[in-house]
Amino acid sequence: MDKTPQYNNISFFDLLAKASKLVPQLPRILKNIKKTKVIKDDTHASIGKIIEANALNHGSISALKFEDQSYTYDEFNQIVNRYANYLLGEGVKNGETVISFIENRPELLFLITACAKIGAIISLINPNQRGKVLIHSMELTKSKYFMIGEELLPYFEDIKGSISDATGQKHYWISDQKTTDCPKHYVALKTKLEKVVSENPTTTQQIMAGQPYAYVFTSGTTGLPKASRQTHRKWLLTYYWFGKVNMNLGLNDVMYVPLPFYHTNALIVGWPTALAGPCTMVMRRKFSVTEFWTDVQKYKVTGFIYIGELCRYLLNAPTSDLDRSHSIKKIMGNGLRPDIWHQFKDRFQIKNIYEFYGAADGNVGFANILNFDCTIGFSPQNFRIVKYDVENDSPIKDTNGFLIPVGKGETGLLISEISEESVFDGYVNTERNEDKILRNVFKSGDHWFNSGDLLQNIGYKHARFVDRIGDTFRWKGENVATAEVEGVVGDLKCVEICAVYGVQIPNNDGRAGMVTIVKHSEEIFDIDIVAEHLHKALPKFAMPIFIRLRDRINVTHTHKIKKIDLKKEGFNCDGKIYVMLPKSMTYVEMDKNLLNDINKGVYIF
Repeated sequence: MDKTPQYNNISFFDLLAKASKLVPQLPRILKNIKKTKVIKDDTHASIGKIIEANALNHGSISALKFEDQSYTYDEFNQIVNRYANYLLGEGVKNGETVISFIENRPELLFLITACAKIGAIISLINPNQRGKVLIHSMELTKSKYFMIGEELLPYFEDIKGSISDATGQKHYWISDQKTTDCPKHYVALKTKLEKVVSENPTTTQQIMAGQPYAYVFTSGTTGLPKASRQTHRKWLLTYYWFGKVNMNLGLNDVMYVPLPFYHTNALIVGWPTALAGPCTMVMRRKFSVTEFWTDVQKYKVTGFIYIGELCRYLLNAPTSDLDRSHSIKKIMGNGLRPDIWHQFKDRFQIKNIYEFYGAADGNVGFANILNFDCTIGFSPQNFRIVKYDVENDSPIKDTNGFLIPVGKGETGLLISEISEESVFDGYVNTERNEDKILRNVFKSGDHWFNSGDLLQNIGYKHARFVDRIGDTFRWKGENVATAEVEGVVGDLKCVEICAVYGVQIPNNDGRAGMVTIVKHSEEIFDIDIVAEHLHKALPKFAMPIFIRLRDRINVTHTHKIKKIDLKKEGFNCDGKIYVMLPKSMTYVEMDKNLLNDINKGVYIF
């Protein structure tokens, strides 16, 4: 069952050697770990308080840079206050939801922080969503306040009339490049802010750590996005653990965050890490491999946050003088795969890689504090890695019906105990919470969070990430839900039945989408029409890379599709197969030469 590459486990002497290097820093580390222990749900601690403290104590330090824009901590706080005071005047209350549909730019961060100061919850809609999925997300986190970016207005207009309870909604237009004018029936938000006071709102002092400040959407095995509740407490824990304990940046550092703030890596790790310095954070609208090192040089970057795909893109790019002529001291992120870890570290001469593990909907986190290679580090929380039957997609139980922890060096399912110290905040749709909770795991009455991830136990509470289980797979830094893609493919008249799953491609991170289709006997199958339909209905990361045609798909006696065999076959299988090659918008039929090239790792998708 376990085909995990066997890297060295951690020995006591390995641990001692690494830990001894941290001895001089122990007072700082212990001081900040102690601070995490006193943050309870009813503690008056929040994001807003951190922002206001930085403005008071380090107001002249540059807080945020974006393209040609720059804001000090004092300026950032004042702009946020205008947003917050305006929203209060519009009737936004503590606990109320505000929907944002806007790309990565400073205005998004101003909105997030303003809502956090009020006690409102900002629903961070993925700007790549379209059509039915966009409607679903907006209706899941119901609100009458809609913050729409100029750059995304056409996509919102397409579905605006389909959102229920349209009466009483307030639509705010947030200018971007100013290529258009504010449309009728929208409020030009930035214009309104010009006359609003910039004093700290009194509401900040009333916010408790256990309150949610954002909804972050994550795809589950059901297909449509789920809205996970993100609390001030969770944000503050990463502020201390990742910011103060791990990265330990200073006033002169520059943290580069080229990731989207509608996801937790930027929102809950990159941003609080910069604020913990406090130092400058550089925000990008979208990651660019060609401009990455130019940005690093331009902004004098000393640290950045990554995802695994980002690292592989940089590694696959042509070498340049900028690869090593930079000032980067340390980086943090998740998904840097062991097969490229040392290559990446050596080529770019980066000594400290603080890999971490966490999930938007999870209650457990790992951090590579000791800077071991090829590991997500350790977790101080109560977790277990238990034996898992991947083929039957279920944990393995002992004769008493309890789960079985794996041994050192073995791979299994990560679970973590749900307790007052490790709270499971769950989803907006509370019915979905049960999908992630395991009961009676090691004794009657206990509760554990099911991460849905396979980890390798390498000793001393350290682990390596191996893979995700179930139907959801990860591609291009996004979770792709198969049911969602199957719904789009199934809308085609030429499709009778289909199955979507993820397959591994040599020299590529994550799993690429593949769909096996049984075509309708009375309809013509035109691959160009299929491609056009998929491009219109799906974000780029969810586009199937491979399309396979078959006469039939095997199902169980309960009519569930047997995907396990399809996953095993991957794209090395019989039948007609089409592939969408990198930088192409169309599919081409696979032949033997093309298949050989893909298996040799020639193509970086």
